[in-house]
Amino acid sequence: MDTKKMINYGLWMLLLPVFMSSCEQKDTKKVIEGNAAQQVYVEPGEYDEFYAFMSGGFSGQITAYGLPSGRLLREIPVFSQYPENGYGYSEETKPMFNTSYGFVPWDDSHHIELSQTKGEFDGRWLFVNGNNTPRIARIDLTTFETVEILEIPDVAGLHCAPFITENSEYLVSGTRFSVPIPQKDVPIETYKENFKGLINYVSVDPEHGHMELAFQIEMPGFNYDLARNGKAVSHGWSFLTTYNSEQAHSLLEVNASQKDKDLMAIINWKKAEQYMEEGRFTERQTSYFHNLMDESSGIVESEEKTLTKILNPKDCPDMVYFIPVPKSPHGCDVDPSGEYIVGNGKLSADMSVYSFSKIQKAIEEENFDGEIDGIPIINYEAGLHGILKKPGLGPLHTEFDDKGNAYTTFFISSEVVKWDVETKEILDRHATYYSPGHLVIPGGETRKPDGKYLVAMNKITKDRYLPTGPELAHSAQLFDISGDKMKLILDFPTKGEPHYAQAIKADKIMPNSKKFYNIEDNTHPHATLGEGKTRVERDGNDVHVYMTAMRSHLAPDNIEGFKVGDKVYFHLTNLEQDWDVPHGFAMQGATNAELLVMPGQTKTLLWEPKKVGVFAFYCTDFCSALHQEMSGYARVSPKGSDVKLKWGLNEELRSGQQAANEFYDQARANANATASNN
Repeated sequence: MDTKKMINYGLWMLLLPVFMSSCEQKDTKKVIEGNAAQQVYVEPGEYDEFYAFMSGGFSGQITAYGLPSGRLLREIPVFSQYPENGYGYSEETKPMFNTSYGFVPWDDSHHIELSQTKGEFDGRWLFVNGNNTPRIARIDLTTFETVEILEIPDVAGLHCAPFITENSEYLVSGTRFSVPIPQKDVPIETYKENFKGLINYVSVDPEHGHMELAFQIEMPGFNYDLARNGKAVSHGWSFLTTYNSEQAHSLLEVNASQKDKDLMAIINWKKAEQYMEEGRFTERQTSYFHNLMDESSGIVESEEKTLTKILNPKDCPDMVYFIPVPKSPHGCDVDPSGEYIVGNGKLSADMSVYSFSKIQKAIEEENFDGEIDGIPIINYEAGLHGILKKPGLGPLHTEFDDKGNAYTTFFISSEVVKWDVETKEILDRHATYYSPGHLVIPGGETRKPDGKYLVAMNKITKDRYLPTGPELAHSAQLFDISGDKMKLILDFPTKGEPHYAQAIKADKIMPNSKKFYNIEDNTHPHATLGEGKTRVERDGNDVHVYMTAMRSHLAPDNIEGFKVGDKVYFHLTNLEQDWDVPHGFAMQGATNAELLVMPGQTKTLLWEPKKVGVFAFYCTDFCSALHQEMSGYARVSPKGSDVKLKWGLNEELRSGQQAANEFYDQARANANATASNN
């Protein structure tokens, strides 16, 4: 059979079950339980029980949903510029996108990792990887803002990231695409000679969450796909699936699937720490960026780093091992006890479940089947807990409940399968609509999962929602897993591709949620701490407007003396000290975005006027009954004109300010009285 026929045959065999299952699943109403609406209904004014944070895939962002309602709470901009609030457009946040490739305002966010303490989510930070330009971001869960992005050097396609250890000591990642290290101009056909992989350990500061690239481990040129870290008995170890052990560089769907088994990398990172302390690393010159937001000023500082520390397994015995794993593996998941590791082969009919204690015994007895680049290969059978026979087609990811059960998604047969980890008995299966990728159980990758809900994130959604043209809504499905049988209780559309998610009890985040920034702690160098300090200053062609916002006016609101060719920096300080009172700022003709400034914050928008005239600016966030009046004018004169800078408040509006405040206070009092009477 020639190559083309092989591809066509292989694709047909893979897709046939999809078509069959799709046809069988068209009538989905019959599988919805009768009390489903009641189970997911959250009364007006009540809160959801869980936050679910979903990566947005190619949107580059993260979305936060409430569970069980499936209500969208917030989109958190991470790797993509976000004109809705000015993230990546404001002068303070532009440096967040600096990389060794220059300013990169987009990425492909994939895997969410919540910070952990003693193997449980602690609600402090959230980490997510950028798949395209290799980066890891940190989100502060008191503000839901991206506060740090660290580039990972000398890797390509950081899909295998950022997997956290049980006390948030490290974020572990591996390169998806091996590349020449250091980069150099070589023929691609020299892949086996010149291409290498790296596994990266990023340390996390336990007090502030700051990230630092601690060390990298040089590995054979495979494709490193997914990882999990050990917990409890296996704490101190990492497990990473790899594919393309054939080291092919073209037509991977065929050429990287030639062997019956690929490999799982097993890293003793405690041993790696020991070797680092002993100085058994080499240093390599490179370039990568670390972008960190100062908490009190909100300004991102960007630093280029030029050195990495590399450990080579040939020089560091007992640090890295391989064990065979079924053909073309994807998911790699560790159960809550830390004893069992599930390795899924996408093209295998069975699933392998490994035993950490048996792996340790095999290492102790040196029960190896050869080595690759100095890395011993543990005998497959010696490390096995057992095999889950014919659970479904196309196993991808597994998470766990609090009763010793595992739940695995099957992409090709479009279902979730529940099975017993100890006995490897299949207990239940439920169709999804349609091909599921990741799934999430709140706490499902920790030592203490919550066994109440499961969310499947699906890749194909045709006939689930009202059509919206060629591009359809993406989909997540909520299952009740509290009983013996899974029950589908909700479909809800999602933003972007819902690639992976983690969910956490709401009471671990809500009490720490910041309501506003204390104005007295604002250290922004262009902050205006009081309306009496507003002003406009010129320095050559640079003009700085020190502006404040307070319901319901911007100060100053009439500005003259700008000239064509100027660079005008509007530094807007929101003087409010109350919850849920952001103010926006938009300048007519600005070629970037608006600003959305939280109470107590200062943000800066650059405006470069191109033509003469009088142009309007206004608040974009509906902040009060007199929001429409929150506006102003900027006069632009010809380049070289002698119009002097002049600024102030519109006198007519100013004289009516007291009346406006009285009107607003009375309206709010009336609203409060009405609410209390009801």
